[in-house]
Amino acid sequence: MWHILTRKLIALDLDGTTLNSHAELSPKTITTIRAAIKAGHIVSIVTGRPNRLSQTYYDRLGLTSPMINFNGSLGHVPHRHWAREYQYTFDREIVLDVLNHQHDFQIQMVAAEGKHLFLAHQTAPTQVGFFPAVLTADEQLTASSLNQDPTSMTIAVARSSQKKLQNYIEQSFGSAVDVAPWGGPNSVLEVGAKGVQKAVGLKRLASFYHVERQNVIAFGDEHNDNEMIAYAGQGVAMQNATVHLKAIADDVTRLDNDHDGLADYLSRTLKLA
Repeated sequence: MWHILTRKLIALDLDGTTLNSHAELSPKTITTIRAAIKAGHIVSIVTGRPNRLSQTYYDRLGLTSPMINFNGSLGHVPHRHWAREYQYTFDREIVLDVLNHQHDFQIQMVAAEGKHLFLAHQTAPTQVGFFPAVLTADEQLTASSLNQDPTSMTIAVARSSQKKLQNYIEQSFGSAVDVAPWGGPNSVLEVGAKGVQKAVGLKRLASFYHVERQNVIAFGDEHNDNEMIAYAGQGVAMQNATVHLKAIADDVTRLDNDHDGLADYLSRTLKLA
């Protein structure tokens, strides 16, 4: 009797999940994900990262599926047109308002991004590796250079002022945007369109591929994965994940992201050779 494969949609967070602590793809991870694709499963990256900092990994994994960036706010297929491409944005005036209050809240950097947008204003050096140490002339964020509504705003702020700034943005613009602090050592706030998170993008992927919710496997490690892990039929938290994510997940990997936890889990679950 023939074994009929149940096709899975596999959603991969990047940092702390698919990538190790050095933001690298291990050879085993690459091999395992390619084997999953060869076996007929769909693998998609669903990340908080912008597309400019995700595409290298997409290419190295040999993906052709849509990629979800900015925590669900951008869905697109790198290198080609996708009829279902989407992008959620919010009013540029919110960015300009934050810029005007940089001294009040000890803001070190503000970045506004979108699929084809990267502008930043820096008032002090930051240790946030996601952003260039030196901005070129055409990357300077000003009222005139920001001529479109952004998909994401990232703010590096003094730790002592982080909660105060978050409260200010929520009280002033809470009907239009959501604000969340990054996990990890950096004091960073991320702002995106109201009600949009990774599960929004994952649902669009499931609809596009006609995959039932119970056949969705999602991997994550941080608070921005909460909704995606809860939505997936099989939500998997990494061994190195937050306590809360482990509590709401259906399963937890045996190994962490520095020991091929994702690859180990997929190999066993999908019975990959």
